[in-house]
Amino acid sequence: MNLKLNDEEVIRQYLTSSPNDCFETLYNRYVNKVYNRCYSLTKDSEKAQDFTHDIFIKMFSYLDRFEERSTFSTWLYSISYNYCMDQLRLGNRLTMTTLVEEEDESEGHAISTDEPVDLEYSMQQLTKAMNSLSQEEAMILRLKYQDDMDIRQIANLLQLKDSAVKMRLKRSRDKVRQLCGATIFAD
Repeated sequence: MNLKLNDEEVIRQYLTSSPNDCFETLYNRYVNKVYNRCYSLTKDSEKAQDFTHDIFIKMFSYLDRFEERSTFSTWLYSISYNYCMDQLRLGNRLTMTTLVEEEDESEGHAISTDEPVDLEYSMQQLTKAMNSLSQEEAMILRLKYQDDMDIRQIANLLQLKDSAVKMRLKRSRDKVRQLCGATIFAD
């Protein structure tokens, strides 16, 4: 199999003639990304592995219906997102880890921004803020800032208008800023 082919070319050329090679190529290209997406939602390695397995089975069973209206990666991401959100709705299978707050020994003292403790504290605050958001609010921020998707890609994935995505991003960013008491996101 020619590994220099893009995803869509792999599907067109090998889905019917060599389905196992097609699946293996796409699986190897995307298994880590799908797992990371599942893990970011579940915070549970076993569930993330199970979800990843299920998503790839589902993806392969629907692969003949892939119409190239978007890139394969966007299509697979959509399947991944929808599967994880369905699991969340069905029986509340996803668990969100809560951040255990530890008292800061240096409370009341200014910490230099050059110290690693400041970055760690900021990350703890951000994690705490993200965990307090709804799954939808956290997801839209992750799509934008962690997965580096643009407004149009997010709108297509979530079946929303661009303006709705922009407003939801703004509201979610504002909530995180309010909870963190700092400017976290660059607009």
